[in-house]
Amino acid sequence: MAEEKKELEKKDVKRRDLEPVDEEKKQYIVVKIGDEQYGLDISYVDNIGRMQKITRVPKVQYHYIGIINLRGEVVPVMSIRRKMGLGDDVITNKSRIIILKMEEQGLVGVLVDEVREVIDLGESEIDRNVKASRKSDALFINGIGKNGNDLVSIFEVTAILDDVSAS
Repeated sequence: MAEEKKELEKKDVKRRDLEPVDEEKKQYIVVKIGDEQYGLDISYVDNIGRMQKITRVPKVQYHYIGIINLRGEVVPVMSIRRKMGLGDDVITNKSRIIILKMEEQGLVGVLVDEVREVIDLGESEIDRNVKASRKSDALFINGIGKNGNDLVSIFEVTAILDDVSAS
């Protein structure tokens, strides 16, 4: 009887070795900028807010729109459209300010046209061998995620915000 139990345990171990391991997935917030969908790693997101009054600041880089007051804290807001060379923002009822929390820079708001959904993507669902059509896109995109029939360009958040502390 003990031998039969050992034999069953061996088979069970072999079966577990053949079973696929669940891939660890990351969550991304899918945002729309122009006609394209982009994914922001949710671990960087502090909160998402509706459009509010943005106070202009003179003599700042072109892609900085200004600052907002977020619960008593002054937060710079930048335009990803401008940073990527996609022109000026078009503010609508769907426009949102996503507050990103970075260790070095603190809080930074980024303006997007629309927040669509939160998706889960595993590394096997992201193509990292991406050739961008524009050089500016290549700096900010670190992969293309496959979400059903949709493709989502995954932002490299640190590259987008790389000059925040310098401004």
